[in-house]
Parts: sequence; structure tokens; C-alpha cells
Amino acid sequence: MNVTELARRLRITPNELLTKLPALGFDIGGRAIKVDDRVADQIYKKWLENARRERLRDQLVRSSTVDPSGAPVVKTEVALPSVLSVRDFAGKLGLPVTRVIQQLMRAGILASQNERIDFTTAAIIAEELGFKANPESVLASEQAGEEESTNRIKSLLEQEKTEDLVPRAPVVVVMGHVDHGKTRTLDAIRQTHVMEKESGGITQHIGAYQTEKNGKKITFIDTPGHEAFTVMRSRGAKVADIAILVVAADDGVQPQTKEAVQIIQAAKLPFVVALNKIDKPEADPNRVMGQLAEIGVTVEEWGGKTPMTKISAKTGQGIPELLDLILLVAEVEKDHIMANPERKAAGTIVESHVDKGEGPVATVLVQTGTLHRNDCLGIAGAAYGRVRAMRDWTGAMVDEAGPGMPVKILGFKVAPAVGDILEVPEDPKMLEQKKAKTSRQVAEAFTATKAVPTEEETANKKITLNIVLKTDVLGSLEALLGMLEKIKHELVGTDVIQKGLGNVTESDIERAANAKPSVVYGFNVMTPAAIESDARDKGVEIKSYKIIYELFDDVVARLNRLLPQELIVTALGEAEIAAVFRTDPGKMILGAKVKTGKLLAGAKVRVWRGQEPVGEGILESLQSGKSVVKEVSAGQECGLSFKGKTKIAIGDRFEVYMEESKTRKVETFR
Repeated sequence: MNVTELARRLRITPNELLTKLPALGFDIGGRAIKVDDRVADQIYKKWLENARRERLRDQLVRSSTVDPSGAPVVKTEVALPSVLSVRDFAGKLGLPVTRVIQQLMRAGILASQNERIDFTTAAIIAEELGFKANPESVLASEQAGEEESTNRIKSLLEQEKTEDLVPRAPVVVVMGHVDHGKTRTLDAIRQTHVMEKESGGITQHIGAYQTEKNGKKITFIDTPGHEAFTVMRSRGAKVADIAILVVAADDGVQPQTKEAVQIIQAAKLPFVVALNKIDKPEADPNRVMGQLAEIGVTVEEWGGKTPMTKISAKTGQGIPELLDLILLVAEVEKDHIMANPERKAAGTIVESHVDKGEGPVATVLVQTGTLHRNDCLGIAGAAYGRVRAMRDWTGAMVDEAGPGMPVKILGFKVAPAVGDILEVPEDPKMLEQKKAKTSRQVAEAFTATKAVPTEEETANKKITLNIVLKTDVLGSLEALLGMLEKIKHELVGTDVIQKGLGNVTESDIERAANAKPSVVYGFNVMTPAAIESDARDKGVEIKSYKIIYELFDDVVARLNRLLPQELIVTALGEAEIAAVFRTDPGKMILGAKVKTGKLLAGAKVRVWRGQEPVGEGILESLQSGKSVVKEVSAGQECGLSFKGKTKIAIGDRFEVYMEESKTRKVETFR
């Protein structure tokens, strides 16, 4: 037989075969072209036997804290960020870049030293190189990023001369647990019917509105209440002056209520408590006030400092008192609710999307200065367009917007990101040096291109559901991405391989078709008939949703279907082989002495010869004396029927264990 033919049967290169043969006891020469058929057969069997032993040894090392020689396996811990370049990755490991690139190539990842890889990929490679990867603490950088917008506005306001400042409309954010009546409260305040337009009664986007009480205007920011909108709620708190914490009198303090309190306190916002649904028979205000006190919110009625009013958003009861309370708090905080209307405008983007007829549009809360038609729009030093038209929250066209006023702006070249600081520049020509990047629509984490994994790699690594995500507005996209990041599991996960705004396109289908398992999700967007037909032809599934938590439930259900069953291994005992009575193909009758624990009929066996694992099998049956038994305890001798490919020898040691399969589920925050 030709050496190349033998190498092909073993799925290796001829050079690799000739290099490793001496270690297996075959010395046919480093330049051999042919080998005797009988020797080739021996090499083939020996090679497979050795490969099985190496695989068993690797399994034991992975599942144990000691290697086969008994020495402890100590892996150096290394902290890695969520995304980093291959060069930085090598630096953190203290290894040459070439070695890291070689390891990436073995894993099927084609990456140069300047390309970026995500934490999951880096953790797998680090594990293979003898390191244990931990996520780098990004809390400080995240907080810095979140505070950057607020600090920018603060610095602009601090530069103002006191004599130029005049009172502006206070900005109020409404927060609380899902279904506690936040949108209905705003509905009662505005005397409109916004809630009926929202899918499932859950606010999907951030909106800003104004109302008037006693001749004074109040701006309200409506933030979604479901836990998936943590990021959006946090953004809402960053631009607000006062917060309303809505708590249902019949339901009390819930998880999102506690989270809302934490956001309010972190933003150092003065706030009032609105005890909603007070008209319900099961309402229990005292119980709710007690629960609030437990989380550090003591209302004035109980001797605390937090103002509270009882309302019914459904009937309108207590709404005027709530507005009076807001104006009272605004009066107390009046020194901080000031702005200079005579300067160039600056504000925060609170909502952004691409409209079919109007193009990129965004809702901006003007925080200082006055925004006029034809003003240039600048974000982070980049030119983003010019104000072609402005609408107030009622949809009426306006020519200018003063401090504290939310307006919808038409004229953006590309949709800005929610939370961006918009400034009208003193010199518009300075902006023309830079071009607005469309990548600002979404924070992209560029990763290296992954090659198609082999079956063996797929079996040993995390199963990933590839997602193509298209939404109508940036707020929804940001919320969905934040929600998907909360799904944590060691065996399955999600990877958003493509994301953007607008309808599902041919590019989305092509991307999903090349990355299985995959699914295309559309949120509040359309899928043209031609695209649906293309998806069917390519075997790509498109799912459309209008309620975020329903999309989330579908993702979890898919991950549960991908999740392999949990294998629970229970060690039973050990036995030493004392005699070999009979040998049949795939089966042997043996005599053994139980050293520790017990043997159970039907249990699995790992066979050890000295310090080496040599095979696996099953205990088909046990016999004590002349009786067939189900188990044999330590200290007893027995006969047994062993089923397996390994040929057992006297002195071999049996490690007996049971395996049970258990269905696992992805745990979520809902």
C-alpha cells in the first residue's frame, strides 16, 4: 500500500504519518513510499487505538483539576475585554503574535494581527493555550461612556453666565414596573390616547411630550417599562430634571420598581411617587409604602422626604395634584432648571429612526439655546445635516425650539444614535472636514471572519444561534441588543451577525443563509414578497414581531431547542480484573474483585491499564456465586459480562460510573 493512501485513510498528511510512526513502534523510514499491506493494517489499528487513548486523556484533563500523571492543572487567569485585536490578545497572554494566529487558524478563524475578535472566541483560544479567560471589568468604561453625554451638556451649561440664564420647562421622566400604568398616567396628563397605539400596551420607543399647568410648561419623557429597555430607561434618566416613580397600589414594589429607584438614585434626580390604581378594591397603600421604605424610599406621609400622591390614571383622579407636586419640586430645584435661550442650541437625541417618506428623523430634547430652521446639525464634530423642518409633539410645524422643548427634526443625512449630543456649531465650516459615519447608527463590534467549523469543532464548542436583526428605530434596536446580551449560558448563545434599520433585504437573507443555524428577525418592519420567496428558496426563516418580549421569547425557545441534554456522571466504584473466562467479538466474560464503592448492572466502565485509560464499555450483567445480581459491593468477588471493543487483561482496573441525561433550559431575566 502507498504511504499516501494510508495517510488518506487516517485523514492526515504523509509527512505527519511518517513523523509519528516511530513513536508507535513502526520504523519504515522517513522517505518511505510504500508499506507492506499487513504492516499497513497494523499501523491503521495502532493509530486508531492511540487516537482513542489521546481523546480519553484529553476528556479526563478537561473534566478534572489534575492531569493523568497526578500533577494539578493550574491555568493562568487573564482578563480580556469584550472585543480586542489579535495583537493585543497576544500581548495579554504574553505570547508571540504568530503563535496566537496559528492557534486561531487551527480553530478555523482567519485573522491577521490587526483584526478584532470577540471575548467568546478569545476565551476558547486562551483555554487551548493554557489560560483561563475572565471578562475584563468594563463597568468603569461603561459608566464613563454613559456619563459622557451628561458631562458634555453639564459643561455647556456651566459655561453660561448666571445673568444670561432664564427658567425653562422642567424635564420629567416617568419610570416604574411594567403594566403599573406609566403610559396611562401620561395619557391622562396629555389627554391623548397614545397607549392604545402601542403594541400590547407596552411602550416600544422613547417619546417626549409637553403639557401646561398654571401657565407653566412641563416636558415629559416616556420611557418603556419592560426590563428589556434598561438601556433606554437609563438614557431617559440622563436628560431629566425630575422623575415620577409610578407604583401600582394593588401590586406593590416589583423588580423593575427597584431597578428604577436605582437608576433615579444613580442619576441623583429628585423624584415623586405616584401611587396608581388607587381606585381598585384591592389597593393597599400602606403595604406599598412599607415596601418602598424597605428599599430606602420613605414617603412624606411616613415621615420621609419623598413626596407622594395617590392617583388613578384610568379615571383621572389625582392627576392635577401630581402636576402641582411636579411644579413644587421644580420650584425647589429652580436654580438647576435654567438655560440660556440666546446661545446656539444643544440637546440630546431621545429617539431616532428612518422614515419611508421623510428619511432619517430624530426627536431632540433641546437643553440649552434655541434651535432654528436651517441651523446646521453637528454630532461629535461631524456634519449630520441641516434643520429642514421641525415638528412639536402634536405634529405642528414650528420655526424654533427653546430650552426644555422636544422637537422632531427633519434634515439629517443619517440617523443619529439615541443619547447622542446634538450641537449647532458656531462655525458650520468646521464640520465639513468630517463625514458622518453611518456606523454611528449602531455600535458595531467588528470581529474576524470565521471559517466554516468542522464537525469535531462544532461538537466541542458553544452552539450559537446566528441572528439578523432589523428594526424600525434605533431605540428598539438598542433595546433588543441589550436584551440579547443578558442571555448567558455556557453551551448556547446568540450572535447578531447583521443588524440595521429598515425592511428585510436580500443582503440579510444572504447573510443568514451563509451562517446556520440562523434566523432573521424583523421588528416593526416589512418583508417584501420577493424577499420572502428568496428566503424560502434558501431555507432561511423570517420572523416578524411588534412586541419586544415576544421576540425575546422566540429567541429563548430556539436556544432551548439547540441546547444539548445535560449529562450527569455519578461515580459508583472501582474493580480489579482477576480472571478472563471467555472472549467473544465485542464481549468478554471476566472475574473481578470490587475494591471501592459498588458495581451496578448496566453501568458504564472506563478501563485503565496502569496510569493510562485504554477504553470504555458497559457492564451488561453481574453474577455472584451462581446467582445473577444487580449490584456487588466493595470487598466482594464476582463474575461480569463486559461489552466493549477493548481487550481486557488481568490486572486492568475498571472505573464504574452512571450517566443520566437531564433536559436543560436557558435561564432568563424574565
